[in-house]
Amino acid sequence: MNVRAVAARALVQVLSEGRSLATVLPPASSQIDSRNRGLLQELCHGVCRWSPQLQALLDQLLQRPLAEAEHEVRALLLVGLYQVWHLRIPEHAAVSETVAAARQLRKPWAAGLTNAVLRAALRRREELTAELKNDPQAETAHPRWLLERLRRDWPDDWPAIVAANNARPPFALRVNPRCFDREAYRRRLLELGCNAEPAPDVTGALVLAEPMDVALLPGFNEGAVSVQDAAAQLAAALLEVRPGMRVLDACAAPGGKTGHLLESEPSLELVALDRDAQRLEQVRANLRRLKVDARLTAGDAARPADWWDGVSFDRILVDAPCSATGVIRRHPDIKLLRRESDIAAMAERQRAILEALWPLLRPGGRLLYATCSVLRQENDGVIAAFLAGRADARAQPIAAGWGRALAHGRQLLPGDANRDGFYYAGVLKQPVMTLGH
Repeated sequence: MNVRAVAARALVQVLSEGRSLATVLPPASSQIDSRNRGLLQELCHGVCRWSPQLQALLDQLLQRPLAEAEHEVRALLLVGLYQVWHLRIPEHAAVSETVAAARQLRKPWAAGLTNAVLRAALRRREELTAELKNDPQAETAHPRWLLERLRRDWPDDWPAIVAANNARPPFALRVNPRCFDREAYRRRLLELGCNAEPAPDVTGALVLAEPMDVALLPGFNEGAVSVQDAAAQLAAALLEVRPGMRVLDACAAPGGKTGHLLESEPSLELVALDRDAQRLEQVRANLRRLKVDARLTAGDAARPADWWDGVSFDRILVDAPCSATGVIRRHPDIKLLRRESDIAAMAERQRAILEALWPLLRPGGRLLYATCSVLRQENDGVIAAFLAGRADARAQPIAAGWGRALAHGRQLLPGDANRDGFYYAGVLKQPVMTLGH
């Protein structure tokens, strides 16, 4: 089947039905030859990444609006515009293959429309580019609400955040220290013709010059290496675990940080919690590949009475559910799926998780709060509110050279040292002092 037609049908599920790319791409990939799967991913990710801009272009190019029900045709036109506007596919191939896809979608009338729209886009490129500059949402390819939030939260940095969000993500690895040191693994990659550079601040992180199939990574199936951004790899060191500690990894799926903690200290008594039992199977598979063990528990972090065994934890990692606005370059469909109203609800959920898990931490223990968000309402705003209501909670400053120090915690912005956007804050639990009589 024409890869562009498959891409259009997959994108309808994102654009019109609110489903995620991670959900729709696997079944879509099964419909096409393996040689075209990379192009399918490129088309779907690219349309989502540039959707606000492509939608604006399409609105200018259509002589009359498409009928509301023509979701597949609209998606295919966006696929075509992405190719002629952002990819190096020869223009004649991009146009002819997209026209052929319109016929495969059983929309014969759409073939002529597709041909006309794409040829007009090529002919009017200079004019259309000038018009885009009058619309910040179209020029930056960001929804207006998110653009306003970024400008407010990061007045000096928002242009760099926008640029990073619109870039392709780096392909970062975490080398398992029980199998290789970083330099030894880097030499193995170089022997295969793969160039990789060490990432700063994390002892086991490498960034490949080009992405590659994980199955081709030396020792991947044996647990020698995992795919994980260098920003996410900061968590294990920040938690400061020691041998034999009892640790809770709340909201653990898909298990990248769980695996990293156990690679660092295999003797941990680690509970990996997630409220999605199906996603816990991803954690199980990751740990099996790494040859480490944890107790996997399905449950809501905000409702510990349903799953906690009553034994306190020395460390708690709260990798909180969030807007994911720090990883848009990896998940560009966030631009389409996230709504401004989601942010307050997520901040409330984050506070509820912190309040519920705090009693599970022993005095003297440490909680690490992490998000892949760049929005202050979810990050230092949540921690400030939590600290204000707890006499036994004290912020532990993170002494580091990476990111930006905030009133509480540190923030990495997307693109900082070629890393994802992440927020970290440490909180120590102190005994509550009472006055004697």
